Amino acid sequence: MSAVTAPRSGGLYLRRRLTNVIALVLSCATALFGLFFLGWILWTLLAKGLGGINWALFTQMTPPPMQEGGLANAFFGSAVMCLMAIGIGTPLGIAAGTWLAEYGGARRAGTVVRFVNDILLSAPSIVLGLFVYTLYVMQTGGNFSAFAGALALAFIVLPVVVRTTDEMLRLVPVQMREAALSLGIPQWKVTVQVLYRSASAGIVTGVLLALARISGETAPLLFTAFGNQYWSTNVFQPMASVPVVMNQFAASPYESWQVLAWAGALVLTVFVLLVSLAARALLLRKRISHD
Repeated sequence: MSAVTAPRSGGLYLRRRLTNVIALVLSCATALFGLFFLGWILWTLLAKGLGGINWALFTQMTPPPMQEGGLANAFFGSAVMCLMAIGIGTPLGIAAGTWLAEYGGARRAGTVVRFVNDILLSAPSIVLGLFVYTLYVMQTGGNFSAFAGALALAFIVLPVVVRTTDEMLRLVPVQMREAALSLGIPQWKVTVQVLYRSASAGIVTGVLLALARISGETAPLLFTAFGNQYWSTNVFQPMASVPVVMNQFAASPYESWQVLAWAGALVLTVFVLLVSLAARALLLRKRISHD
């Protein structure tokens, strides 16, 4: 009996080893395939974008065709709209995430809200841009503006912050809630002074990831902020942004515009990289402090 069982177990062991080796090789090949194209993209971006990095890029306005200039107004417009979007979406997202984690998460309404939030999280950004265009731009007489662009970006920020806040608050140990409530502290003070402090690193990380995502969005701004060749500080008028200028300049036949598009793409990529690293650093710091 043992003589029959031994070959079978040996064959099963070899088959599992072979399957494991094949899976490992395919996984490594897939990872290297993705890293190869990522490296190729980054190398191309560096090779074509470094030539346009100069002081004029950050101090001069977007130029007419075949003239020298920079992206100062586009950088300013992107910063204004991203900050406005964060200012609109973050408080609403934190409030909704808090309600899901502390009050309505176990109810049917909480399940519905999480489902809708997941749909909004995966919705194409151009759909959100069209929604704001129909809801706001058309209702104001077709007036494109930075505020409309910020609204469209806020719809992208909102589900990210809701998901992050919900998950981070649910990770806070129940004992902390019970200990605070046993001292007679009101529920809202427990949430603000205990739960938010414990989950602050994760919530801020979600906000930073949302900022990194909206900083490169083009489609929503085409239908809302539109663009502006000149310097503008009026948020209720069209305003330039780096993604829209990149989209316009990269498709143009003018070499000077194409150089600016590559330089803007490089600056935007570095910004997203720095924001992502900051988010990672916050999470790492939180884990080290807990350990």
